[in-house]
Amino acid sequence: MLIFDLRTIGNKLYHIRKSEGMTQAEVAEAAGLSDRTYADIERGTVNMRVETILKICQVLHITPNDLFTENNHSFLPTEENIIQKLQVCNDKERTTALNLLSVYLNSLNRFQE
Repeated sequence: MLIFDLRTIGNKLYHIRKSEGMTQAEVAEAAGLSDRTYADIERGTVNMRVETILKICQVLHITPNDLFTENNHSFLPTEENIIQKLQVCNDKERTTALNLLSVYLNSLNRFQE
């Protein structure tokens, strides 16, 4: 089902941006928009041109279909997305993240170390 509500679209953009670990300013700059314009888009208070939608989708690594359809879980983390985020962590952050993942997986009683 297609989404036409600007606030719903803005909310999806917010969650996708957060899952990518980006700020509004970073998305705005990469898409060639002002910070204010992108913030208004996320709030759902402005209409977007097709060119703007395509630029934002490119920056967030999504398709317009991801943005304008319901029941899309593209903003949920994928293995590739998590690995990319781990690669930019410092050693301490990476160790902590991997330890937390290990504890969680062990708690499932499916994996034994």
